[in-house]
Amino acid sequence: MSNNIEVRAPQEQSEGTRSQVQRWLKNIGDAVAKDEPLLELETDKVTVEIAAPAAGVLREILKQEQEDVEPGELLAYIGEAVAAAAGEAAQPAAAPAAAQASKAAASEVRTAAFAAHASALAGRGTSPAVRRLLSQHGLDEAAVTGSGAGGRITIDDVLNHVAANGAAASAAPAAAPVAQPAAAPVPENFAGERVAHTSMRKRIAEHMVKSLLHTAPHVTTVFEADFSAIMAHRKAHKADFESRGASLTLTAYFLAACVDAIREVPEVNARWTDDALLIPENINIGVGTALEGRGLVVPVVRDVQDLDLFGIAKALSELVNKARTDTLTPADVRDGTFTISNHGVSGSLVATPIIINQPQSAILGVGKLEKRPVVITENGEDRIEARPRCFITLTLDHRVMDGHRANRFMQVFVDKLENWPA
Repeated sequence: MSNNIEVRAPQEQSEGTRSQVQRWLKNIGDAVAKDEPLLELETDKVTVEIAAPAAGVLREILKQEQEDVEPGELLAYIGEAVAAAAGEAAQPAAAPAAAQASKAAASEVRTAAFAAHASALAGRGTSPAVRRLLSQHGLDEAAVTGSGAGGRITIDDVLNHVAANGAAASAAPAAAPVAQPAAAPVPENFAGERVAHTSMRKRIAEHMVKSLLHTAPHVTTVFEADFSAIMAHRKAHKADFESRGASLTLTAYFLAACVDAIREVPEVNARWTDDALLIPENINIGVGTALEGRGLVVPVVRDVQDLDLFGIAKALSELVNKARTDTLTPADVRDGTFTISNHGVSGSLVATPIIINQPQSAILGVGKLEKRPVVITENGEDRIEARPRCFITLTLDHRVMDGHRANRFMQVFVDKLENWPA
């Protein structure tokens, strides 16, 4: 293998996740260009394209589709194009040199055609992985019905279309199908649709079960917050933020308020170990972001303690956009120390317990914001007003802190929201 170049999985990987080969984008014997994507790795958090470290020919694939991959693990070998051709010519059964050259040229044509097609699709809202799959099967984007947000085409949409209609005759050869694991027994009288789990869904399920049943004793405390001050501030500054490239969402305020609360109760931002509680200097807050039809990812805003509200809003806008366009990288979901789940955006009032994202120690839940009648006392007299309010929950690892410390965190957090300066 001395003339071969190694293709390895990224060394850096989010804690608590495992990678799996989702699909190979090249076949053995195909010519590849330097930095051309070779395969996709999927975790419960992101899909990552692995590019060729050098130009040559894909000589050997060591990890097949649906196989688990460890950080830094060897995935494939790329042979130098000249050396590969010479080696094949030396074999008695090898094709004539002209045929070999023709094969290499055809592979290069397919690669160039794919690049042109992918480029034409860029900017239409489809992710790189989806554009690649469309090109691989010779499909036009208009032919596939999208089930994602705003009609966006997902990977599953393309695969379902291919299964139902077949790919175009001019499509490049697809990777050999991979045998699927045997399905769980179906009840004898079952009537309905069987929807196979995606790799991401299975990873999320494993992570949640491990956190709740095998790692941390979960406890949840519930508070209610008045958003009158926040809504007034947002109304006054939203346009200015947008003019400077940042969307001023309520989540940005949540991250800012968390900084004050974590400084008061730093163990919320900590990690439990058998010997000690590890309290980091930085506050890196993950924000749960739903991907239509695929699950949930948690991009991380780093060093929130060093950002003002505009800096938080801008960083958050960029990460959410990357999540919804399938362009997150492993670095975007790594090193979170605390997580926020804004489940209220889909109408939920209270969710408990929200399962802790291990190895973190707590997760904040924000319910639906709605106007509610509130008793206001002024000058000894009571009156009822409609105020924008929502329920806030903190689910914590009871090994790390007791209830009174969790409540102190919530007191500071809610006070920050309710008394936001104009």
